[in-house]
Amino acid sequence: MSDLVLKMRRVGKTHGRGAQRVDALVDVDIDVAKGEFVAITGRSGSGKTTLLNLAGALDEPTTGNVWVDGRDLGDLSNPDLARIRRTTVGYVFQQFNLLAALTAAENVSLPLELDGMRVGEARGFASTALAEVGLEDMDGRYPDELSGGEQQRVAIARGLVGPRRLLLADEPTGALDEMTGESILKLLRDRCEQGASALMVTHEPAFAAWADRVVRLRDGQIEEISVRSEMPPVAGSFS
Repeated sequence: MSDLVLKMRRVGKTHGRGAQRVDALVDVDIDVAKGEFVAITGRSGSGKTTLLNLAGALDEPTTGNVWVDGRDLGDLSNPDLARIRRTTVGYVFQQFNLLAALTAAENVSLPLELDGMRVGEARGFASTALAEVGLEDMDGRYPDELSGGEQQRVAIARGLVGPRRLLLADEPTGALDEMTGESILKLLRDRCEQGASALMVTHEPAFAAWADRVVRLRDGQIEEISVRSEMPPVAGSFS
């Protein structure tokens, strides 16, 4: 497969030693091409979040190699890795990780501002991203003024803001109702159709069905890979 945005080869991650040793991932190979949407499923403890952290340069593999946008993460300096995390990879975590002292727009624009973008331009991107998740009138709200579902959508907007090449989402629909969750999945698919790539962890088979491929993990290893046969119906949208 050409034009890979994410490439993982014989990737393993081990925690602890001796009797305390846990193999979170074992010899995992994954490719995600430009425009592709891949879902990662499996039981709790199967290695899903570990895989996502390694793909996004948030952790280092014990064995194997990870390439993002053609660059081997193992060859990069800490400043270069930080730049990839700010500009190339977008994250949506299970925990919202919003800064309480910043408004919704400020939280979303923060990664762009940290990379040197002018504040006005970054806020413009942030307003667009918030509108895409149905929060166009909440730029000035603080996290404690938002519901759990609204906070999750701010976190999603932050992950999608700007020209990200690789979107990583860990249970992105966990705090959302079914209709809003499917709207978020449609948004991820739209971004992929525009040229980005997405890797999403989910426990929900109905949400995994939105992906082009579903990779099932078991005990840190790939148990099965399936390919989507058709697009599920859209239950709702923000427009």
